[in-house]
Order: sequence, then C-alpha cells, then structure tokens
Amino acid sequence: MEKIAFLFPGQGSQYVGMMKNFFDQYEIARRTYEEASDILGLDLAKMSFEGSLFDLNKPSNMQPALLTASVTAYRVYMEEIGITPQFCAGHSLGEYAALTCSGAMTFGDAVRITKRRGELTERVAEESDGAMTIIDGANEEMIRKACEQVSTDTAWSEISCYNAMSQYAISGHQDSIEQVETILLEQDAQTTPLMMSAPFHSRLMESAGEQLGNALTDYRFHPFKWPVVSNVTASPYTEGSRIPGLLQRQLSQPVKWTQTMQYLKKHGVTLTIELGPKNVLSGLVELENLGMKSFAYGQKEDRKALKTLLDQAVVSRPRPTVVTKCMAAAVATPNRNWNQDEYQKGVVEPYKRIQQLQEELEAAEAAPTPEQMKQSLEWLGTIFETKQVDQEEREDWFHQILDETGQYYLWTDHKVTTA
Repeated sequence: MEKIAFLFPGQGSQYVGMMKNFFDQYEIARRTYEEASDILGLDLAKMSFEGSLFDLNKPSNMQPALLTASVTAYRVYMEEIGITPQFCAGHSLGEYAALTCSGAMTFGDAVRITKRRGELTERVAEESDGAMTIIDGANEEMIRKACEQVSTDTAWSEISCYNAMSQYAISGHQDSIEQVETILLEQDAQTTPLMMSAPFHSRLMESAGEQLGNALTDYRFHPFKWPVVSNVTASPYTEGSRIPGLLQRQLSQPVKWTQTMQYLKKHGVTLTIELGPKNVLSGLVELENLGMKSFAYGQKEDRKALKTLLDQAVVSRPRPTVVTKCMAAAVATPNRNWNQDEYQKGVVEPYKRIQQLQEELEAAEAAPTPEQMKQSLEWLGTIFETKQVDQEEREDWFHQILDETGQYYLWTDHKVTTA
C-alpha cells in the first residue's frame, strides 16, 4: 500500500477555465461552486471559467477561487477513488485547503477566511511598494547574499519561499527586489516576477497577519482527520488551537516547502497527489528527486494513471458510510448519564436500530439511501443527548461523519453544513 500525501497549491496555479471540466462532469463540483458563490455573493463559477484574468488575479477573488478549486478536486477524488492520505500539506494559500480537507475547518468558513485574507493582502499590494519574484537556478546562499547586498533599513528583500533546492521566492520592496533580480540574472539565474502579487511571507505582511489572526479567533476549528504540515514549522499541527497563530505567522514568515517535503519523505510518504488546477507542486516533487511518485489530479492523464495505480486498493477497501460512521461515533463517545432506564431507552435501543439497519444493508449489498442516512443521524443525536455529550463535541462528530462520507450538503438540522 502506498503512503500518500495530499498537496494543495497556492498562488500561481490559478487560470481562467480552471476546474471547468470537473464542474461540467460532477454534481459534487457544481454544488461546491454554488456553496462558495452563495457565501461570496458572486457567481464564482462564471468568474473562474469565463471572467478576465485581471479579475481572477485580484487577491480577494483569487484566494477563495483557488481554495474552491482545490476543495473541488479533493471532493471529486474522494468520490472517484476515496483512498485517504497519511498527511496533508498546502503551499501558502494551499494550507487553507489542506486544513479544510483534513476536517479542521469547514469549507464555508474557509471561503470566508480566504476572502478576508485576500482583502487584507490586496490592501497591502495597493498601499505598499512591495513585490514578489520566483528565482530559479540559484542556490540559497547566492540569493541571501544578493538580498543582503541591496537591503537597507527602509528598503529590503528577503527569501519568502523555500520551494526546492533550486527554486526560491523573494519578497520585499519593489526597488530592492529589482536590484536582486539584476544581480542574480548576471549569475545566470532566472527570475519570474509575480504580477499583481502582494509581498507574501515577508515583514511587509505583519500588519495584515495581525488582522487576520484577530479575525480567525471568531471561528471554531475541528479535530484533524489527518496531520497537516504547517508552512511555518514544516511539521504537523499538534492541535486545532494552534491554527490562528500559525496562519497569522504564515503571512509574514517564509514558506518552508523544501523542509515540508523532506519531512514527508522522512516519514515514509511514497506518493503525492496534488489537488488543484495545475501541476506546480507535482513538478517540485519531481525537481527535488525525492523518490516519490507524484500525480496532479487536475490533469486528465495523471488522473487516469493514478486511478489505474490505486484501483486494486479501492476494490479491496470498504468505503465508510454515514450508517457505519454513526455506529462508530455511538460507541466512541463517553457516557455521562448513569440513569439506567434513560440509557436503555436513549442509547441501547437507538444503537440497535442503527446496527439492524447496517445488517440489512449488508445483506442486500446496498448503500444507504438519503432517508436512511438521515434516520441514522437522528438516532445518533438521541444517543448523544442521552449520553450528555456536550454541544461542541456533537458538532465535531456530525461534521466529521458527513465530511468523511462526502455527504456535505444533505442536512441543516445537525448544524454540520459547510455553509
């Protein structure tokens, strides 16, 4: 069995028309774009598929649009293949998609948060003289020396992304960035300025990061289904309470992507699956020559090859359903009610009903219907209430059940919709 990491791309993967093939083919993709559109108050599908590149590249549009593209790819993958990862990681903005698909934040909240992040960074781009450039063909020492050579107290540049051993990004003041480009071009490096970009992952973003951190305190975060490797630390989040602080720091500190890939390699990852519009991160995996297989799920040929590779594992592995997940949650939650009559009526009896339903489904070799799934959730709700499970834990369980089984949109009465 392969040891899998899901990778989620950041800025630079967006293009007009991205994910339209998924939107046209899969109901789950259409529903994902509809949900994001309702939250944003605009037709995100139309902007992403038919709009201008200028509008799409605005950070306040691009960030929720790219998040939606990655979550769409993830949801289609889970429907079509469904093999879960051992790790998730996202490059810069992609970390929000990694956190969403790991279950740590709902998609609806992630759309709102990335919209706010986009507004804050767009303001920095408009009000500062900041810039950002990709450097290829130069090593870290060359770039660091060039940045030190031109930087002053009032105009500076610094490494902002460690993408690969031969690719970095620099951010800072426009004049300083241009001087670094000139120095490195004379040393046969290649430079690619990122047009309309804020100076991400640099000191110029500290104020925006503080405002983002304050905004993040308004959101609830959920248990992780899989470890998510942080850009700031190049190691997994240890708990959800660290999300606001690390995402705040992410805006003004370098993206440690090379170190992240080394962490995944060290922990046995053999296969990476990029979930987004292009194959930027898959290209970096190949560039680093880490001995991992890499596939970009947004690319048709990669999707076909990946499915062939994983088909046998899919066949041999039963997919969880809402009914089986409800049974597991009913057993896993602690009991705080020691009234035997109430426990018999509110826990034992509804659990037996879920169990009986599962036995009937297995005998018929059938998947549960929407009505059966809803009934199972209602029985689980009764069990939670009788066991006196607190409200936050109930919501975490319902969110996890619907997320892991792909039933994102079915019900609002359990407070687990992604909107």
